[in-house]
Amino acid sequence: MSSDFESYEQDFAVLTAEITGRIGKVPKLVGDEKKQMVANVEKQLEEARELLEQMELEVREIPPQSRGMYSSRMRSYKQEMGKLEADFKRSRIAYSDEVRNELLGDDGNSSENQRAHLLDNTERLERSSRRLEAGYQIAVETEQIGQEMLENLSHDREKIQRARERLRETDANLGKSSRILTGMLRRVLGRKVTLQLLLYHSVLWTSKRI
Repeated sequence: MSSDFESYEQDFAVLTAEITGRIGKVPKLVGDEKKQMVANVEKQLEEARELLEQMELEVREIPPQSRGMYSSRMRSYKQEMGKLEADFKRSRIAYSDEVRNELLGDDGNSSENQRAHLLDNTERLERSSRRLEAGYQIAVETEQIGQEMLENLSHDREKIQRARERLRETDANLGKSSRILTGMLRRVLGRKVTLQLLLYHSVLWTSKRI
């Protein structure tokens, strides 16, 4: 397991070294060469993020007693990744300023305050994007919970309907049993009355003969 992590580490080290070199070249290039370099850096940054995700998955599979050292290294790599992204963001802002100045005929001497303002706006947009993504995730989870509740209610309704059907069947059986018992009781009472009458007539007949 650790061998896979170390392999990812080596790939990450090589990739970040290439990214650092290319970021340093961005301000020195012009035109299509600069555009291509920016596109290449963006692609490599995405590859680096994917490597970090793979490394993090590997760390989760490492036994807890050995995980601390790898977790510390992961924190260092994430800090390095954040620094690369910040450096690239600054180089992109400088690149955007140069393009704007070329289009407007500016002399290219942008102030540091303007660049800081652009950087701040970029960070605000990213924060807004993250909030929107979090809101969307909450909406999806809420929809899933609602769907599960509707399914549970549907199952409960089916159970209640089956219970009502069994209750009606039980009532019908009780009614039938009650009618049968009533008929049996009537027959028993009728036989008892008949026996009593026969006994009474027998007694009368015997008394008359005496």
